Amino acid sequence: MRLFLRESTDPKPFYEFLARDTISQLEPYLPKSAQPLRFIDVGGGPGYLSEQIRQRGDQCFAVDYNESELTLHAREAKGVVVGDGCALPLRGASADVVHSSNVLEHVPHPEHMLDEMLRVLRPGGVGYLSYTPWLSPWGGHETSPWHLLGGDFAAQRYEKRTEHPAKNLYGESLFNLPLPQVRGWFQQRSDAEILWDGPRYWPTSWRFMSRLPVIGETITWNYMVIFRRR
Repeated sequence: MRLFLRESTDPKPFYEFLARDTISQLEPYLPKSAQPLRFIDVGGGPGYLSEQIRQRGDQCFAVDYNESELTLHAREAKGVVVGDGCALPLRGASADVVHSSNVLEHVPHPEHMLDEMLRVLRPGGVGYLSYTPWLSPWGGHETSPWHLLGGDFAAQRYEKRTEHPAKNLYGESLFNLPLPQVRGWFQQRSDAEILWDGPRYWPTSWRFMSRLPVIGETITWNYMVIFRRR
């Protein structure tokens, strides 16, 4: 939280911490291999996670929809292509690990992106997904917490206050994606297995919170799923 509160003025420590924390969360589930693992980062932006993965001796290739994201924070991402997470420019079963953080809530058809993440994983490969539910305190992103009174209202208030439109507009580039919808997608797939799911930032013993109806959407804050392709 301390790093998050300084993110707008000093982003590097915050995003480097998130990258290290992500790898720590994935570590118990990673495939065993004598060769470097191949990671795919969907929405990898300026490459904080890719950098950490390469430091551990593995490979990482990222796909990002928005070219401007690749140079955020005066960085220059490496091993990145501009592409659509709902139509990844990658062969099927080409990755040992696929990762996406805080992208799914920006996709109008999230099941298409989930399909693609599973498609590029080899059998036995592991996926990491996290996203911010709409009812989370940060669900409206820069328009939060006013999004809880309505996405259009929050966007109008933001534009009036800042004199420029919000980057994330409800119904255009930011969507309400309930937790049961994501869990339901995994449950319907015979070729996917959830290994762990729950709040990304809270202690693992608080996993039950994401199962609470309605209020679970709020207190989970950020929802994480670690899964395996059967």
